[in-house]
Amino acid sequence: MRNWILFGALAALAVAAYGQPANNTAFELANLREDVRLLTQRVGELTMTVEQLSRDKEALQAKTSQSLVTLEQLNKALADVNRSMQGALNEQRRDILQQVSGQIERLGRQTNAALDALAKNQTTRPAVQTDFKEDFPKQGVNYTVQSGDTLSLIAQKHNARVQDIINANKISDPTRLRVGQTLFIPQR
Repeated sequence: MRNWILFGALAALAVAAYGQPANNTAFELANLREDVRLLTQRVGELTMTVEQLSRDKEALQAKTSQSLVTLEQLNKALADVNRSMQGALNEQRRDILQQVSGQIERLGRQTNAALDALAKNQTTRPAVQTDFKEDFPKQGVNYTVQSGDTLSLIAQKHNARVQDIINANKISDPTRLRVGQTLFIPQR
C-alpha cells in the first residue's frame, strides 16, 4: 500500500512539474516505477538502520543501568578497601615486631654470652697490680718493646727479674705491653 501512495505522490509531482501528462506516458511510467522501487529500497534500508539504532540504544541503556553505582555503594566499597588495608597493615606491623623481637632476643643472648666470656676471661687474668715496691736495682738499661715481646722474654734477654721490671716501670697489667714502649730494665 505504501508503494501506491508513493506512486500517487510521484505522479502528482510529475503532473505538477510538467503541467500536463507527457506524450510518452509508458516511458515516464516506467521511469516513475523505477524511482518508486529505488525509493522503496532506500526506505527499507533506512528502516533497518533505525531499528538497529534502536536496538543499540536499548543495549547501551541496559549496560549503563548495570554499570552505574550509587554514592552509597561507592562509599561502602571504599570502606571495605580501607578495612582490608588496615588489616594488612596491622598484620605487617605484627610480623615486623615479631622479627625485631626475635633479633633483639638473639642480640641479647649474644651480648650475654660475650659478657660471660669477658667475665670468665677477667677471672683468669692476673690481678692488676696497683702497689709497686721500690726495692729494685736503680741501675739498668732502657729497652724498646718489640713485636712478640713479653716481660719474661725481656727479663731473660737482659738477665733481670720480671718483678723488678714491673716495679721499675709501674706496669699494672703485665699482659699489655705496647710495641715501641720504652721500659727501664733494672740489672743486678
